[in-house]
Amino acid sequence: MSQPNWVVLEATPHSDYTLDLVFADGMRGVFDLRPLLADRYYAPLSQLPLFMTARAECGTVVWDEDRDIAPELLYENCRR
Repeated sequence: MSQPNWVVLEATPHSDYTLDLVFADGMRGVFDLRPLLADRYYAPLSQLPLFMTARAECGTVVWDEDRDIAPELLYENCRR
């Protein structure tokens, strides 16, 4: 069984609150988290040390303090 296209294989955080991502279908892109930082759930990620803990795990991007994001959202909103 193959993985869905939107499964995140690699995630690299940058200090400008963007993530370089690689997906299961080979697509590479950049996701800008800044627009989501106003949301209560993502607001703690405005602390750069916490944001920089981003990593690919379980098919999506996760952060310390039990934060994650829907991989479909990442896939659909990546700049290629």
